[in-house]
Amino acid sequence: MTPYLIAVGLILATVFGMPLFAVILAVAMVGFAAAGIDLSVIAIEIYRLADTPLLVALPLFTLAGYVMAESRTSERLVRLTQAILGWLPGGLVIVSLVACAIFTAFTGASGVTIVALGALLLPALKQAQYGERFSLGLVTTSGSLGLLLPPSVPLVLYGIITQQLSLGIDIRVEDLFKAGLMPGLLMVILLTAWSLFAVRKNPVSLSSFSSLEALRALRGAFWEIPLPIFILIGVYSGFLAISEAAAVAALYVIVVEVFIYREISLTQLPGIIQKSMMVCGGILLIIGVSLASTNYMIDAEIPMKLFDLIQKYINNKLIFLILLNILLLVLGAVLDIFSALVIMVPLILPVAVKY
Repeated sequence: MTPYLIAVGLILATVFGMPLFAVILAVAMVGFAAAGIDLSVIAIEIYRLADTPLLVALPLFTLAGYVMAESRTSERLVRLTQAILGWLPGGLVIVSLVACAIFTAFTGASGVTIVALGALLLPALKQAQYGERFSLGLVTTSGSLGLLLPPSVPLVLYGIITQQLSLGIDIRVEDLFKAGLMPGLLMVILLTAWSLFAVRKNPVSLSSFSSLEALRALRGAFWEIPLPIFILIGVYSGFLAISEAAAVAALYVIVVEVFIYREISLTQLPGIIQKSMMVCGGILLIIGVSLASTNYMIDAEIPMKLFDLIQKYINNKLIFLILLNILLLVLGAVLDIFSALVIMVPLILPVAVKY
């Protein structure tokens, strides 16, 4: 069977629903077998993943996000932002964007945000006489705004992948958190400005600002608001490593939601842990087989060949960045963020470093 037939077969298998990890694993196995390399190297790559200290942060941040999603954190967050911003023209729009951005930063998954906050925000937007299409677009778009804001699970995953590539550059998750702040805030600001422009003629009645309601809302979310601040201070001051910050976040969230707010019982906690670890386990499975695939691509010098091919047509790094963004927009339409990261980072990052 020729390599072309193998490639066509893998593409067809993907189209007809073959699991992503199986496709990536098949690519690695076919590549190593064609090169005459023992397939036991794949197990070695998976062990190398298990030996990564940063890996501990991924399930712990995921658990913290799931616990908060199962509690009434979303209601308290919406109430707080509504009390502070609801009096502004288009205030409910700003509330939706800010609340979703903050909640996604906690959970690391836009889908969880849409489910948790969409049920609260969508009826409120319709009741405030915003159009149905605008309201749906606002809620679904807002779900991805917090993915770059710490503590960001996708950024932790990106850090894990880049550490395995051995490109000779020091990429720390602390630096990724810093790098994500400005783009994340810029997206929130730009989308807010556009949304306010889009609803400038909408006949929405404004609620008056109440310092008493703002104080009550702040008191209601008193135990949850400090969490990202503590994490940022602990990580950036060097007092906490990323894995330690993740452990503190998970423990803090469990104590707050189970013993202080008492919205989650001890009998519910094992089920929440199970759900979060099933999601995390799927991500880790994809990462494990992707490392084997990445190792094959590096041995075959695929990123270098890709760079040589691209450089024939693109010499300007700004043109490269523009085309890269277009490619990532297309990928983002068909892949979830975790799959896109593990597939594309090993290919794109070495090329980007060359530019």
